[in-house]
Amino acid sequence: MGGDHAGERDGADPGGAGASLSAEDLPDGVVIADRTGRVVVFNRMAARLLRRPADSVLGRDFRDAFPLYDADGRNWWKCSDPYGGLRTRTRQPERTLFLADGREILMTARYVRDEPLGAVVRLVVTLRDASHRARWERSRADLVSTVAHELRSPLTSVKGFTATLLAKWGRLTEKQKIFMLETVNADADRVTRLITELLSVSRIESGRLEIRRQLVDLPDLARKLIAGRVAADEAEDRYRLEVHGPLPEMWLDADKIEQIMANLVENAVRHGAGTVTIVIEPHEGGAAVSVRDEGKGIAPEAVPRVFRRFWRSRRRGGTGLGLFIVKGLIEAHGGTITVCRAPSGGAEFRFTVPADTPEFA
Repeated sequence: MGGDHAGERDGADPGGAGASLSAEDLPDGVVIADRTGRVVVFNRMAARLLRRPADSVLGRDFRDAFPLYDADGRNWWKCSDPYGGLRTRTRQPERTLFLADGREILMTARYVRDEPLGAVVRLVVTLRDASHRARWERSRADLVSTVAHELRSPLTSVKGFTATLLAKWGRLTEKQKIFMLETVNADADRVTRLITELLSVSRIESGRLEIRRQLVDLPDLARKLIAGRVAADEAEDRYRLEVHGPLPEMWLDADKIEQIMANLVENAVRHGAGTVTIVIEPHEGGAAVSVRDEGKGIAPEAVPRVFRRFWRSRRRGGTGLGLFIVKGLIEAHGGTITVCRAPSGGAEFRFTVPADTPEFA
């Protein structure tokens, strides 16, 4: 009785058409073998992953129909012996195995027994394409490599200057001390920015990004951003702010909107040229903010990749995380961002955000 109910939960009743239909709706490959090891369910995704038509598999022994191998080239079905071995087994956790053509595949299995410690009456196997996981692992490796590279330079500088200050304090001039301390301070800021980027990436990808809404004056935020850059010895005429029309009350996360605007302006300064223009205007009950430069712009073939992780301009370096974070922060506000050719010929990043209301705060 318990075994029959388990089969219904799996959608694995080999005698009913409903089982095959439900298996076809699943995003994973599903293969089900009966008590004799004969394949009775083989859905479309399984056929796609194994590159075998269903009629060449159904009715055959599962061991011959789709052999799987471990990393040492051993036949997995012989090693695991699903219908034999310990009768306490109920499942096989997900593991990476290999098809005969060398492709990796992720496999999990469930052993459905007629009663506790009884014989296996159904073997339910699910299959997934391992290439997605491989890409994810490569992406993680790229992130670690990028972070290590970006941290090495400022930390080497901090270590060198602090060691020099400690060892030669009495022999250094005031000018030398100030220069070294300013460099250490700037490098510490660089490390802090990198850590902030990594935390943002983590929260965006895990869905744990919190938006704390408050009333935000977008033009005032832009003015403060420009004033801060001018105070850091940048030319005042490098920046222009245009505000078109009255804006509604904007309930946004002030810190995150400031991070978005600062990142886009920094991107325009670093990768563009000429005047950086910030345009703020009403848009469908909310607001639109455009950041334009007068540089060479972004090549059309690169536009689809701009907001991906690790995208970098060929002309400059960086972590390649900034625009990915910008997109995540904007979408967390319910907005969108696009990139196109600016009227002056450079790049224009334009994002829109809804006004929202105080009850979201």
